[in-house]
Amino acid sequence: LWRRHADIYHKMTVAGKMRQYQVVGRKAATEDHPNPEAYRMIIFAPCPVIARSKFWYYLHQFRKMKKTTGEILDCVELVEKNSRTVKNYGIWLRYQSRSGTHNMYREFRDLTLTGAVSQLYDEMAGRHRTRPRSIQIIRTAPLKASELKRTNGMQFAKAKVKFPLAHRVASAKRNQKALSDRTFTTVRPTTFFG
Repeated sequence: LWRRHADIYHKMTVAGKMRQYQVVGRKAATEDHPNPEAYRMIIFAPCPVIARSKFWYYLHQFRKMKKTTGEILDCVELVEKNSRTVKNYGIWLRYQSRSGTHNMYREFRDLTLTGAVSQLYDEMAGRHRTRPRSIQIIRTAPLKASELKRTNGMQFAKAKVKFPLAHRVASAKRNQKALSDRTFTTVRPTTFFG
């Protein structure tokens, strides 16, 4: 019973992989306004339940409506078409710290935008002790190599970047038993294959 309760609780947190949702909502229709204006938001959340909750949180700040006076028309997950190449992403955000509100710009390299946002939440928690509820993502954009500003991403965006595999262990020795015929040898192993 406790295990099942822990799994349900884990899904409600912002930990883990973030997903991108498009949420459309409006004020509930009345006789005076049978067709009210609809609002659309792109929201990052781990599940559609939290995406809807964030939608009402943000919309209540801009318009005089909330969950009890409105309705959700649509909530769909957006999935990237090309998730096989590494891309650079820029994320503009605002977060609440213990001393005040701060604006920030960060760059990440990932296969998908949701992966970059997941990195953002993890890094903000580690570097700034920021809770997920304190982070508001203002804008995201894929970046070209010439648009990068941070040195960490720029070192990977060079034309002749190389990833050498120095000091590898031979695959034959990796799976051998602890005490076998080849455990002890008179030849020093070669781990550098230049």
